[in-house]
Amino acid sequence: AAIEDVTVTDGRIHRITDPEQGESYVDILARHGLEELSADGRSTPPRNEDLGMAIAGAFGAKFVEVRIDPELGLLRVARVVSVIDGGRILNEKTAASQIIGGTVGGISQAMFEETATDAVTGRIANATFGDYLMPVNADVPDMDVLFVGGPDRATTVGTKGVGEVGLVGLAAAIGNAVFHATGRRLRSLPITIDQLML
Repeated sequence: AAIEDVTVTDGRIHRITDPEQGESYVDILARHGLEELSADGRSTPPRNEDLGMAIAGAFGAKFVEVRIDPELGLLRVARVVSVIDGGRILNEKTAASQIIGGTVGGISQAMFEETATDAVTGRIANATFGDYLMPVNADVPDMDVLFVGGPDRATTVGTKGVGEVGLVGLAAAIGNAVFHATGRRLRSLPITIDQLML
């Protein structure tokens, strides 16, 4: 059979027109006395000129809504919308979970995580979970994740990695939301109560 006449379903390789005419991978390996089958391959990524575009990883935009208590300087993130181009998304639930996890990391970076160093010894002064602040459930707002774009033309499957893009840009988006709410452009992280006292 020609390659275009064959497909794979449920661990079996078979003819497209006649699913009964095929065999499972387990049976094929057993018939040849093999426990596994592996192959080495090599590929060259397509050139930008051939694709008509630059090869790029996943990218996205973050939209953040914040609430600030003007008397206490308390900052709360009320809502986050992440719009991500991750190529072809194979599993939307797990991909969205990756983005949500990265977003929580971005909230932590923007508002909580700060390494305090002892000026005399140079040692980290807050090296325990009792002293090093991180977000908890109450700090995590409603989050929406939207996937846009189409399959990546630079890869065979059309996918891109979405592991890190969830975090990228979130601290800047929170900083921009704080600027919009207060008129203060804060450029150091984390954004703390003393910076927000009006």
